[in-house]
Amino acid sequence: MEMKNMAMLCDFYEFTMSNGYFKNGFYKQNVYFDLFFRKVPDNGGFAIAAGLEQVIDYIKNLHFDDSDIEYLRSKGIFDEQFLEYLKNFKFSGDIYAVPEGTPVFPNEPIMTVKAPAIEAQLIETFVLLTLNHQTLIATKANRIVRAAQGRAVIEFGSRRAQGASGAIDGARAAYIGGCVGTACTLTDKLYSVPAGGTMAHSWIQMFDSEYDAFKAYCELYPDNPTLLVDTYNTLKSGVPNAIKVFKEVLLPLGKTECAIRLDSGDISYLSKKARKMLDDAGLQNCKITASNALDEYLIRDLMMQGAEVDTFGVGERLITSSSSPVFGGVYKLVAVENEGGEIVPKIKVSENTTKITNPHFKKVYRYFDNESGKALADELCVYDEVVDSSKPHTIFDSNATWKTKTLTDFTAKELLVPIFKNGECVYESPSIQKIAGYCREQIDLLWDEVKRFENPHTYYVDLSKKLYEIKNILLNVYGV
Repeated sequence: MEMKNMAMLCDFYEFTMSNGYFKNGFYKQNVYFDLFFRKVPDNGGFAIAAGLEQVIDYIKNLHFDDSDIEYLRSKGIFDEQFLEYLKNFKFSGDIYAVPEGTPVFPNEPIMTVKAPAIEAQLIETFVLLTLNHQTLIATKANRIVRAAQGRAVIEFGSRRAQGASGAIDGARAAYIGGCVGTACTLTDKLYSVPAGGTMAHSWIQMFDSEYDAFKAYCELYPDNPTLLVDTYNTLKSGVPNAIKVFKEVLLPLGKTECAIRLDSGDISYLSKKARKMLDDAGLQNCKITASNALDEYLIRDLMMQGAEVDTFGVGERLITSSSSPVFGGVYKLVAVENEGGEIVPKIKVSENTTKITNPHFKKVYRYFDNESGKALADELCVYDEVVDSSKPHTIFDSNATWKTKTLTDFTAKELLVPIFKNGECVYESPSIQKIAGYCREQIDLLWDEVKRFENPHTYYVDLSKKLYEIKNILLNVYGV
């Protein structure tokens, strides 16, 4: 997808700060920012990183045109030399990020930006809004998919999304999270997420009878049609008319793949009754799709009640993540380079201890148990630390300095991979199908206890001993 230039999608203070950096000579100084989050939505055990492909497109297209410069000049507060600098603006820094589809946890970087101060500052808003939004929807979609226990989930939410990009990119993120398709046609065109649909009640109301509507639809689309059976009366007319049309139109053509959709009423009860009616009519291949304000909890209840549903269409509660609609990713300065090229760690302190940042240019290791293959823990290390998995490695618990865990039979994997080097993209984005497949594989490597909806096990994420000591030194310097 070719993205239009979004350079002006910034918080205004990014321009005023950047103007100040320019005037104070900081604009050539390399800085390091981490993007991370503090809490998993819905009090879940993990989130799923998504949105990197759109960030890459944004960085590639980032520039200021004449109208942008004139707008800034009209404000009367920006230095003319700064505006000249923006005319020739091009991102020249480095970006590291976790691949899309990776399970991620609070307080670990999912993206690190190393760039001259102005460049790093001006990309803050777009990078945050993109990763926050798609990570939120991918995470919600995965909860819903896991609740469905192997039944297919289709994203149905475009008309309830917050704006066009919320619908388009949200459907993309939902596919990464595990949905098998979307109702959003443009997401299919742009990102190859399979689009599909059934019919609206208006189709049926346009005909003289429900039977005529079903018959016309199956004659037009005889390959696996889905008929909406609740316009008038699901069990008295909808399902019987669907059965009649399937037998009259599809079976003579040798076609047995078809479906009905339930969009109202007691889905558990109606699906069981409909299943028996279909089976008694010899239509064992006919599938049942359910929709109507579903989420992971309703789907879980339906599964517990033995609902005969093969596919779930999930709309508003997925595309808006309505139960937890904000992903709290933040973008914080963690280091600067001095004139000699030394990386100097920086920290933000707060009376709210959850807002104290982890300083320094970092790498993130994920440790896997070689026997089970499961993820054991993540460790934030200083950029120059190297973990050798051929030797025992001790994880240091910074919350209880007396407590450590020594890993022996394990594999260490760095999570952050290079995306941009010196302003050039060095990362090839996988296809959306490969991203979704990678996501499934990585979630399978998490223990079931981490994947619980209620009171999930807290996955272990901590600082290396070296980073912990650096953080403590900085806290002492600032009187904390």
